[in-house]
Amino acid sequence: MDGEAAPFNFFTRVWKFFTSVRLTVVLLLSLAVTSIVGTIIPQNESPAAYFREYGEFLYRIFNVLDIFDMYHSWWFQFLLLTLTINVVVCSINRFSAVWKIVFVKTPSFDVSKFRNLAEKQALVIDRTTEDLKKIDDLLIPKGFGYRRVEKTDKGFCIFAEKGRWTRLGVYTVHMSIVFLLIGGLIGSLFGFEGFVKIPEGEVVNHIQLRNTGKLHHLDFEIRCDDFNVSFYDSHGRMPKEYRSSLTILEQGKPVFKKDIIVNDPLRYKGINIFQSSYGKLPPKERPSVKNPPEVISLNFTSMATGMRYRIKTAIGKSFDIPEGMGTFMLKKYTDSAAYRGQPIGQAYIGILTPKDGNPVEVLLPLQYPHFDRMRRGDYVISVVISKDDQMLSAENQNLRYYTGLQVTKDPGVWIVYSGFVVMIIGCFITFFMSHQRLCIEVVESGKKSKVMVAGTSNKNKLGMQSRVKSLSRRLLRLDRKP
Repeated sequence: MDGEAAPFNFFTRVWKFFTSVRLTVVLLLSLAVTSIVGTIIPQNESPAAYFREYGEFLYRIFNVLDIFDMYHSWWFQFLLLTLTINVVVCSINRFSAVWKIVFVKTPSFDVSKFRNLAEKQALVIDRTTEDLKKIDDLLIPKGFGYRRVEKTDKGFCIFAEKGRWTRLGVYTVHMSIVFLLIGGLIGSLFGFEGFVKIPEGEVVNHIQLRNTGKLHHLDFEIRCDDFNVSFYDSHGRMPKEYRSSLTILEQGKPVFKKDIIVNDPLRYKGINIFQSSYGKLPPKERPSVKNPPEVISLNFTSMATGMRYRIKTAIGKSFDIPEGMGTFMLKKYTDSAAYRGQPIGQAYIGILTPKDGNPVEVLLPLQYPHFDRMRRGDYVISVVISKDDQMLSAENQNLRYYTGLQVTKDPGVWIVYSGFVVMIIGCFITFFMSHQRLCIEVVESGKKSKVMVAGTSNKNKLGMQSRVKSLSRRLLRLDRKP
Protein backbone atom coordinates (compact mmCIF):
# COMPACT_ATOMS: atom_id res chain seq x y z
CA MET A 1 0.00 0.00 0.00
CA ASP A 2 2.84 2.37 0.86
CA GLY A 3 4.39 1.76 -2.58
CA GLU A 4 1.12 2.78 -4.28
CA ALA A 5 0.63 5.81 -2.04
CA ALA A 6 4.11 7.24 -2.69
CA PRO A 7 3.62 7.99 -6.43
CA PHE A 8 0.15 9.37 -5.67
CA ASN A 9 1.50 11.72 -3.01
CA PHE A 10 4.31 12.84 -5.32
CA PHE A 11 1.82 13.57 -8.11
CA THR A 12 -0.39 15.47 -5.66
CA ARG A 13 2.51 17.62 -4.48
CA VAL A 14 3.57 18.38 -8.07
CA TRP A 15 -0.03 19.23 -8.98
CA LYS A 16 -0.36 21.59 -6.00
CA PHE A 17 2.96 23.20 -6.91
CA PHE A 18 1.73 24.10 -10.40
CA THR A 19 -1.66 25.31 -9.13
CA SER A 20 0.01 27.78 -6.80
CA VAL A 21 -0.75 31.45 -7.40
CA ARG A 22 2.62 32.26 -5.85
CA LEU A 23 4.30 30.35 -8.65
CA THR A 24 2.40 32.44 -11.21
CA VAL A 25 3.47 35.68 -9.52
CA VAL A 26 7.12 34.58 -9.29
CA LEU A 27 7.20 33.54 -12.96
CA LEU A 28 5.57 36.77 -14.16
CA LEU A 29 7.97 38.87 -12.10
CA SER A 30 10.92 36.85 -13.44
CA LEU A 31 9.83 37.44 -17.02
CA ALA A 32 9.30 41.13 -16.28
CA VAL A 33 12.82 41.45 -14.85
CA THR A 34 14.16 39.52 -17.85
CA SER A 35 12.49 41.97 -20.22
CA ILE A 36 13.99 44.91 -18.33
CA VAL A 37 17.47 43.39 -18.46
CA GLY A 38 17.02 42.62 -22.17
CA THR A 39 16.15 46.27 -22.74
CA ILE A 40 19.08 47.67 -20.74
CA ILE A 41 21.68 45.28 -22.17
CA PRO A 42 21.64 45.26 -26.01
CA GLN A 43 21.14 41.79 -27.42
CA ASN A 44 23.22 39.97 -30.04
CA GLU A 45 26.01 42.52 -30.33
CA SER A 46 29.58 41.51 -31.13
CA PRO A 47 31.69 40.00 -28.31
CA ALA A 48 34.24 42.79 -28.71
CA ALA A 49 31.58 45.42 -28.06
CA TYR A 50 30.45 43.67 -24.89
CA PHE A 51 34.05 43.23 -23.73
CA ARG A 52 34.74 46.96 -24.14
CA GLU A 53 31.50 47.92 -22.41
CA TYR A 54 31.52 45.63 -19.36
CA GLY A 55 35.10 44.48 -18.94
CA GLU A 56 36.48 40.97 -18.74
CA PHE A 57 34.91 39.95 -15.38
CA LEU A 58 31.30 40.95 -16.16
CA TYR A 59 31.65 39.76 -19.74
CA ARG A 60 32.48 36.22 -18.57
CA ILE A 61 29.56 36.18 -16.10
CA PHE A 62 27.04 37.54 -18.60
CA ASN A 63 28.31 35.18 -21.28
CA VAL A 64 27.87 32.12 -19.04
CA LEU A 65 24.32 33.23 -18.16
CA ASP A 66 23.47 33.88 -21.84
CA ILE A 67 22.56 37.47 -20.98
CA PHE A 68 23.70 38.66 -24.41
CA ASP A 69 21.12 36.42 -26.13
CA MET A 70 18.78 35.59 -23.30
CA TYR A 71 15.62 35.25 -25.40
CA HIS A 72 17.18 32.08 -26.84
CA SER A 73 18.73 30.94 -23.56
CA TRP A 74 17.76 27.71 -21.84
CA TRP A 75 16.55 29.47 -18.68
CA PHE A 76 14.27 31.84 -20.59
CA GLN A 77 12.76 28.88 -22.42
CA PHE A 78 12.39 27.13 -19.06
CA LEU A 79 10.47 30.13 -17.65
CA LEU A 80 8.10 30.12 -20.64
CA LEU A 81 7.53 26.37 -20.37
CA THR A 82 6.92 26.51 -16.60
CA LEU A 83 4.46 29.40 -16.93
CA THR A 84 2.62 27.52 -19.69
CA ILE A 85 2.25 24.45 -17.48
CA ASN A 86 1.20 26.66 -14.56
CA VAL A 87 -1.59 28.32 -16.56
CA VAL A 88 -2.83 25.01 -17.99
CA VAL A 89 -2.86 23.22 -14.62
CA CYS A 90 -4.60 26.15 -12.87
CA SER A 91 -7.27 26.19 -15.59
CA ILE A 92 -7.86 22.45 -15.36
CA ASN A 93 -7.95 22.58 -11.55
CA ARG A 94 -10.77 25.14 -11.51
CA PHE A 95 -12.64 23.97 -14.60
CA SER A 96 -14.64 21.14 -13.03
CA ALA A 97 -16.96 23.50 -11.13
CA VAL A 98 -17.55 25.64 -14.20
CA TRP A 99 -18.19 22.54 -16.31
CA LYS A 100 -21.10 21.56 -14.06
CA ILE A 101 -22.66 24.99 -14.51
CA VAL A 102 -22.10 25.49 -18.23
CA PHE A 103 -22.80 22.05 -19.64
CA VAL A 104 -25.67 20.85 -17.45
CA LYS A 105 -28.84 20.02 -19.41
CA THR A 106 -31.34 21.03 -16.73
CA PRO A 107 -30.02 23.78 -14.46
CA SER A 108 -31.23 23.72 -10.87
CA PHE A 109 -33.05 26.69 -9.34
CA ASP A 110 -33.68 27.28 -5.65
CA VAL A 111 -36.43 29.82 -5.17
CA SER A 112 -35.42 30.34 -1.52
CA LYS A 113 -32.10 31.83 -2.62
CA PHE A 114 -33.92 34.37 -4.75
CA ARG A 115 -36.26 35.23 -1.85
CA ASN A 116 -33.26 36.05 0.32
CA LEU A 117 -31.80 38.55 -2.13
CA ALA A 118 -31.81 42.14 -0.88
CA GLU A 119 -32.38 43.56 -4.39
CA LYS A 120 -35.62 41.65 -5.07
CA GLN A 121 -38.82 43.52 -6.04
CA ALA A 122 -42.19 42.67 -4.39
CA LEU A 123 -45.39 43.63 -6.28
CA VAL A 124 -49.13 43.20 -5.99
CA ILE A 125 -50.88 42.89 -9.36
CA ASP A 126 -54.60 43.08 -9.91
CA ARG A 127 -54.69 39.83 -11.85
CA THR A 128 -55.24 36.22 -10.81
CA THR A 129 -52.46 33.67 -11.02
CA GLU A 130 -54.33 31.91 -13.82
CA ASP A 131 -54.39 35.10 -15.87
CA LEU A 132 -50.68 35.62 -15.37
CA LYS A 133 -49.90 32.01 -16.15
CA LYS A 134 -51.59 32.34 -19.54
CA ILE A 135 -49.27 35.20 -20.48
CA ASP A 136 -46.11 33.84 -18.85
CA ASP A 137 -44.29 34.18 -22.17
CA LEU A 138 -44.67 37.97 -21.93
CA LEU A 139 -43.16 38.12 -18.47
CA ILE A 140 -39.62 37.09 -19.47
CA PRO A 141 -37.49 39.66 -21.35
CA LYS A 142 -36.07 38.76 -24.74
CA GLY A 143 -32.64 37.22 -24.83
CA PHE A 144 -33.15 34.64 -22.12
CA GLY A 145 -32.72 31.42 -24.07
CA TYR A 146 -33.62 29.04 -21.27
CA ARG A 147 -36.90 29.27 -19.35
CA ARG A 148 -39.23 26.93 -17.46
CA VAL A 149 -42.34 27.15 -15.30
CA GLU A 150 -42.76 25.22 -12.05
CA LYS A 151 -45.98 24.89 -10.06
CA THR A 152 -46.04 25.74 -6.36
CA ASP A 153 -48.68 25.27 -3.65
CA LYS A 154 -50.14 28.75 -4.10
CA GLY A 155 -49.09 29.66 -7.61
CA PHE A 156 -46.11 29.15 -9.88
CA CYS A 157 -42.49 30.20 -10.51
CA ILE A 158 -40.84 31.18 -13.76
CA PHE A 159 -37.12 30.58 -14.02
CA ALA A 160 -35.02 32.02 -16.88
CA GLU A 161 -31.34 32.04 -17.69
CA LYS A 162 -28.93 33.39 -20.32
CA GLY A 163 -25.20 33.71 -20.89
CA ARG A 164 -24.28 30.51 -19.11
CA TRP A 165 -21.46 29.95 -21.60
CA THR A 166 -19.88 33.34 -20.77
CA ARG A 167 -18.32 31.75 -17.69
CA LEU A 168 -15.84 30.25 -20.18
CA GLY A 169 -14.53 33.74 -21.00
CA VAL A 170 -11.78 33.60 -18.39
CA TYR A 171 -10.65 30.23 -19.75
CA THR A 172 -10.57 31.73 -23.23
CA VAL A 173 -8.13 34.32 -21.86
CA HIS A 174 -6.11 31.52 -20.24
CA MET A 175 -6.01 29.70 -23.58
CA SER A 176 -4.80 32.85 -25.34
CA ILE A 177 -1.96 33.17 -22.83
CA VAL A 178 -1.02 29.56 -23.53
CA PHE A 179 -0.98 30.36 -27.27
CA LEU A 180 1.31 33.34 -26.65
CA LEU A 181 3.67 31.33 -24.48
CA ILE A 182 3.79 28.35 -26.85
CA GLY A 183 4.33 30.67 -29.84
CA GLY A 184 7.17 32.44 -28.03
CA LEU A 185 8.69 29.11 -27.01
CA ILE A 186 8.54 27.73 -30.57
CA GLY A 187 10.10 30.92 -31.92
CA SER A 188 12.87 30.74 -29.31
CA LEU A 189 13.62 27.08 -30.06
CA PHE A 190 13.23 26.87 -33.84
CA GLY A 191 13.43 30.44 -35.11
CA PHE A 192 16.57 32.25 -36.24
CA GLU A 193 17.82 35.66 -37.31
CA GLY A 194 20.78 36.30 -39.51
CA PHE A 195 22.38 38.56 -42.08
CA VAL A 196 23.90 38.20 -45.51
CA LYS A 197 25.59 40.51 -48.02
CA ILE A 198 24.98 39.72 -51.69
CA PRO A 199 26.84 41.56 -54.48
CA GLU A 200 24.85 42.42 -57.58
CA GLY A 201 24.53 39.43 -59.86
CA GLU A 202 25.67 36.87 -57.29
CA VAL A 203 23.87 34.03 -55.49
CA VAL A 204 24.05 32.80 -51.88
CA ASN A 205 22.40 29.89 -50.06
CA HIS A 206 23.47 30.61 -46.50
CA ILE A 207 23.36 33.36 -43.89
CA GLN A 208 25.35 34.23 -40.78
CA LEU A 209 23.34 33.82 -37.58
CA ARG A 210 23.20 36.91 -35.45
CA ASN A 211 23.46 35.27 -32.04
CA THR A 212 26.26 32.79 -32.74
CA GLY A 213 27.95 34.00 -35.92
CA LYS A 214 27.66 30.49 -37.40
CA LEU A 215 26.61 29.84 -40.98
CA HIS A 216 23.06 28.63 -41.50
CA HIS A 217 22.25 27.01 -44.84
CA LEU A 218 18.90 27.76 -46.46
CA ASP A 219 16.73 25.38 -48.47
CA PHE A 220 16.92 27.74 -51.43
CA GLU A 221 19.22 30.31 -53.02
CA ILE A 222 18.92 34.09 -53.08
CA ARG A 223 20.17 36.02 -56.11
CA CYS A 224 20.55 39.78 -56.24
CA ASP A 225 19.70 40.72 -59.82
CA ASP A 226 20.05 44.46 -59.34
CA PHE A 227 20.52 47.11 -56.68
CA ASN A 228 19.64 50.79 -56.94
CA VAL A 229 19.96 53.64 -54.47
CA SER A 230 18.66 57.21 -54.67
CA PHE A 231 19.70 60.17 -52.51
CA TYR A 232 18.11 63.32 -51.12
CA ASP A 233 21.04 65.45 -52.25
CA SER A 234 23.25 65.48 -55.30
CA HIS A 235 26.32 64.62 -53.26
CA GLY A 236 24.96 61.23 -52.22
CA ARG A 237 25.26 61.85 -48.49
CA MET A 238 21.77 60.79 -47.33
CA PRO A 239 20.04 57.83 -49.03
CA LYS A 240 16.37 58.30 -49.81
CA GLU A 241 15.59 54.74 -50.90
CA TYR A 242 17.55 51.63 -51.68
CA ARG A 243 15.95 48.80 -53.58
CA SER A 244 17.08 45.23 -54.24
CA SER A 245 15.74 43.06 -57.04
CA LEU A 246 15.85 39.53 -55.64
CA THR A 247 15.15 36.13 -57.17
CA ILE A 248 14.60 32.92 -55.20
CA LEU A 249 16.14 29.87 -56.86
CA GLU A 250 15.43 26.21 -56.19
CA GLN A 251 17.62 23.65 -57.93
CA GLY A 252 18.97 26.48 -60.07
CA LYS A 253 15.54 27.53 -61.34
CA PRO A 254 13.88 30.85 -60.43
CA VAL A 255 10.66 30.32 -58.47
CA PHE A 256 9.93 33.76 -57.02
CA LYS A 257 10.96 37.36 -57.73
CA LYS A 258 10.41 40.61 -55.87
CA ASP A 259 11.89 44.08 -55.50
CA ILE A 260 12.27 44.86 -51.80
CA ILE A 261 12.77 48.11 -49.94
CA VAL A 262 12.92 48.93 -46.24
CA ASN A 263 9.77 47.66 -44.44
CA ASP A 264 8.59 45.77 -47.51
CA PRO A 265 10.21 42.32 -47.20
CA LEU A 266 10.20 39.26 -49.40
CA ARG A 267 8.45 36.31 -47.70
CA TYR A 268 9.07 32.76 -48.82
CA LYS A 269 8.44 29.45 -47.01
CA GLY A 270 8.03 31.16 -43.65
CA ILE A 271 11.30 33.10 -44.04
CA ASN A 272 11.32 36.90 -44.17
CA ILE A 273 14.01 38.74 -46.12
CA PHE A 274 14.32 42.43 -45.20
CA GLN A 275 16.32 45.18 -46.85
CA SER A 276 18.61 46.42 -44.07
CA SER A 277 21.79 47.95 -45.53
CA TYR A 278 23.99 48.33 -48.58
CA GLY A 279 27.58 49.14 -49.45
CA LYS A 280 30.10 49.55 -52.23
CA LEU A 281 32.31 46.78 -53.46
CA PRO A 282 35.91 47.40 -54.52
CA PRO A 283 35.83 48.65 -58.13
CA LYS A 284 36.83 46.36 -60.93
CA GLU A 285 39.72 47.11 -63.20
CA ARG A 286 39.42 50.04 -65.55
CA PRO A 287 37.63 48.99 -68.77
CA SER A 288 39.92 48.20 -71.64
CA VAL A 289 39.90 46.26 -74.87
CA LYS A 290 41.33 43.27 -73.01
CA ASN A 291 39.06 43.73 -70.03
CA PRO A 292 35.69 45.16 -71.12
CA PRO A 293 32.93 45.29 -68.49
CA GLU A 294 30.50 42.40 -68.55
CA VAL A 295 27.38 44.54 -68.04
CA ILE A 296 26.89 48.01 -69.55
CA SER A 297 24.07 50.37 -68.59
CA LEU A 298 22.62 52.51 -71.36
CA ASN A 299 20.20 55.43 -71.26
CA PHE A 300 17.72 55.85 -74.13
CA THR A 301 16.01 59.28 -74.13
CA SER A 302 13.11 59.59 -76.54
CA MET A 303 13.09 62.89 -78.43
CA ALA A 304 9.34 62.54 -79.08
CA THR A 305 8.09 61.83 -75.56
CA GLY A 306 11.01 62.88 -73.38
CA MET A 307 10.91 59.50 -71.62
CA ARG A 308 14.19 58.04 -70.40
CA TYR A 309 14.75 54.29 -70.41
CA ARG A 310 17.62 52.51 -68.71
CA ILE A 311 18.69 49.17 -70.14
CA LYS A 312 21.47 46.83 -69.09
CA THR A 313 23.15 44.93 -71.86
CA ALA A 314 26.43 43.35 -72.96
CA ILE A 315 28.64 43.50 -76.03
CA GLY A 316 27.17 41.46 -78.87
CA LYS A 317 23.70 41.32 -77.35
CA SER A 318 20.85 42.75 -79.44
CA PHE A 319 17.63 44.08 -77.87
CA ASP A 320 14.51 46.00 -78.83
CA ILE A 321 14.45 49.75 -78.31
CA PRO A 322 11.52 50.99 -76.20
CA GLU A 323 8.44 52.41 -77.94
CA GLY A 324 8.99 50.02 -80.85
CA MET A 325 11.62 52.15 -82.56
CA GLY A 326 13.87 49.32 -83.70
CA THR A 327 16.79 47.35 -82.24
CA PHE A 328 20.21 48.15 -80.85
CA MET A 329 23.42 46.19 -80.22
CA LEU A 330 26.78 47.17 -78.76
CA LYS A 331 29.34 46.07 -81.33
CA LYS A 332 32.62 46.66 -79.50
CA TYR A 333 34.59 48.73 -77.02
CA THR A 334 37.67 50.79 -77.79
CA ASP A 335 40.20 52.60 -75.61
CA SER A 336 40.97 55.33 -78.17
CA ALA A 337 38.04 56.41 -80.29
CA ALA A 338 38.25 59.37 -82.66
CA TYR A 339 35.70 61.71 -84.20
CA ARG A 340 36.60 63.68 -87.33
CA GLY A 341 40.23 63.02 -86.65
CA GLN A 342 40.07 64.20 -83.05
CA PRO A 343 40.67 61.68 -80.21
CA ILE A 344 37.73 61.35 -77.78
CA GLY A 345 39.04 58.54 -75.56
CA GLN A 346 37.18 55.47 -74.44
CA ALA A 347 33.96 54.69 -76.26
CA TYR A 348 31.50 52.00 -77.23
CA ILE A 349 30.44 51.48 -80.81
CA GLY A 350 26.93 50.26 -81.41
CA ILE A 351 24.66 49.34 -84.30
CA LEU A 352 21.24 51.02 -84.38
CA THR A 353 18.65 49.46 -86.68
CA PRO A 354 15.57 51.70 -86.97
CA LYS A 355 12.18 50.12 -87.47
CA ASP A 356 11.92 51.45 -91.02
CA GLY A 357 15.48 52.12 -92.07
CA ASN A 358 19.02 50.92 -92.55
CA PRO A 359 21.48 50.08 -89.73
CA VAL A 360 23.49 53.02 -88.41
CA GLU A 361 26.77 52.96 -86.51
CA VAL A 362 26.54 54.91 -83.23
CA LEU A 363 29.56 56.22 -81.32
CA LEU A 364 29.14 56.48 -77.52
CA PRO A 365 32.13 58.18 -75.81
CA LEU A 366 32.29 57.64 -72.07
CA GLN A 367 33.58 61.13 -71.32
CA TYR A 368 30.84 62.87 -73.36
CA PRO A 369 27.44 61.53 -72.34
CA HIS A 370 25.53 63.99 -74.60
CA PHE A 371 27.63 63.20 -77.66
CA ASP A 372 24.85 61.28 -79.43
CA ARG A 373 22.64 64.41 -79.61
CA MET A 374 24.62 65.46 -82.71
CA ARG A 375 23.21 62.46 -84.57
CA ARG A 376 19.71 64.04 -84.35
CA GLY A 377 17.98 60.68 -84.19
CA ASP A 378 14.75 59.63 -82.53
CA TYR A 379 16.73 58.65 -79.45
CA VAL A 380 19.73 60.06 -77.58
CA ILE A 381 21.85 57.15 -76.34
CA SER A 382 24.46 57.39 -73.60
CA VAL A 383 26.47 55.09 -71.36
CA VAL A 384 25.55 55.46 -67.68
CA ILE A 385 25.40 53.71 -64.37
CA SER A 386 22.22 53.73 -62.28
CA LYS A 387 23.20 56.21 -59.62
CA ASP A 388 20.79 59.10 -59.06
CA ASP A 389 20.68 59.72 -62.82
CA GLN A 390 24.28 60.93 -62.81
CA MET A 391 26.63 60.38 -65.73
CA LEU A 392 29.68 58.65 -64.30
CA SER A 393 33.16 58.37 -65.69
CA ALA A 394 34.72 55.25 -67.10
CA GLU A 395 36.49 54.65 -63.80
CA ASN A 396 33.10 54.16 -62.12
CA GLN A 397 31.39 52.31 -64.94
CA ASN A 398 32.10 48.99 -63.23
CA LEU A 399 31.20 50.16 -59.71
CA ARG A 400 29.06 47.54 -57.99
CA TYR A 401 27.05 47.49 -54.77
CA TYR A 402 26.13 44.77 -52.38
CA THR A 403 22.78 44.53 -50.67
CA GLY A 404 22.66 43.79 -46.96
CA LEU A 405 19.71 41.57 -46.05
CA GLN A 406 18.25 40.60 -42.71
CA VAL A 407 16.84 37.06 -42.85
CA THR A 408 14.50 35.89 -40.11
CA LYS A 409 12.27 32.95 -39.36
CA ASP A 410 9.76 32.70 -36.51
CA PRO A 411 7.59 29.58 -36.87
CA GLY A 412 5.61 30.55 -33.76
CA VAL A 413 4.48 33.95 -35.01
CA TRP A 414 1.07 32.75 -36.29
CA ILE A 415 0.42 31.04 -32.95
CA VAL A 416 1.21 34.35 -31.24
CA TYR A 417 -1.13 36.22 -33.60
CA SER A 418 -3.85 33.65 -32.90
CA GLY A 419 -3.25 34.16 -29.19
CA PHE A 420 -3.84 37.90 -29.51
CA VAL A 421 -7.11 37.32 -31.41
CA VAL A 422 -8.31 34.78 -28.84
CA MET A 423 -7.32 37.15 -26.02
CA ILE A 424 -9.41 39.98 -27.49
CA ILE A 425 -12.41 37.66 -27.77
CA GLY A 426 -11.87 36.30 -24.25
CA CYS A 427 -11.52 39.79 -22.72
CA PHE A 428 -14.71 40.94 -24.44
CA ILE A 429 -16.62 37.93 -23.06
CA THR A 430 -15.07 38.28 -19.61
CA PHE A 431 -15.63 42.01 -19.11
CA PHE A 432 -18.73 42.78 -21.19
CA MET A 433 -20.91 39.66 -20.92
CA SER A 434 -22.35 37.83 -17.92
CA HIS A 435 -24.31 34.79 -16.75
CA GLN A 436 -27.75 36.04 -15.66
CA ARG A 437 -30.47 34.12 -13.82
CA LEU A 438 -34.00 35.42 -13.29
CA CYS A 439 -36.85 34.25 -11.04
CA ILE A 440 -40.49 35.46 -11.04
CA GLU A 441 -42.60 33.95 -8.26
CA VAL A 442 -46.40 34.43 -8.45
CA VAL A 443 -48.50 33.68 -5.32
CA GLU A 444 -52.31 33.81 -5.29
CA SER A 445 -53.83 36.37 -2.96
CA GLY A 446 -57.60 36.34 -3.46
CA LYS A 447 -58.35 37.94 -6.81
CA LYS A 448 -54.92 39.48 -6.85
CA SER A 449 -51.43 38.09 -7.16
CA LYS A 450 -48.30 38.76 -5.18
CA VAL A 451 -45.29 38.79 -7.47
CA MET A 452 -41.61 38.62 -6.53
CA VAL A 453 -38.98 39.52 -9.15
CA ALA A 454 -35.34 38.71 -8.41
CA GLY A 455 -32.22 38.07 -10.40
CA THR A 456 -28.57 37.20 -10.02
CA SER A 457 -25.53 37.81 -12.23
CA ASN A 458 -21.93 36.70 -11.87
CA LYS A 459 -20.84 40.14 -13.17
CA ASN A 460 -22.37 43.58 -13.57
CA LYS A 461 -24.61 43.40 -10.48
CA LEU A 462 -25.90 46.94 -11.03
CA GLY A 463 -26.98 46.04 -14.55
CA MET A 464 -28.97 43.09 -13.20
CA GLN A 465 -30.66 45.29 -10.58
CA SER A 466 -31.68 47.70 -13.33
CA ARG A 467 -33.12 44.82 -15.36
CA VAL A 468 -35.15 43.60 -12.35
CA LYS A 469 -36.60 47.07 -11.76
CA SER A 470 -37.45 47.45 -15.44
CA LEU A 471 -39.21 44.09 -15.44
CA SER A 472 -41.14 45.06 -12.30
CA ARG A 473 -42.41 48.24 -13.95
CA ARG A 474 -43.53 46.22 -16.96
CA LEU A 475 -45.44 43.81 -14.73
CA LEU A 476 -47.25 46.65 -13.01
CA ARG A 477 -48.60 47.70 -16.40
CA LEU A 478 -50.34 44.33 -16.63
CA ASP A 479 -52.88 45.23 -13.92
CA ARG A 480 -56.44 44.11 -14.78
CA LYS A 481 -58.44 46.82 -16.45
CA PRO A 482 -61.77 47.73 -14.79
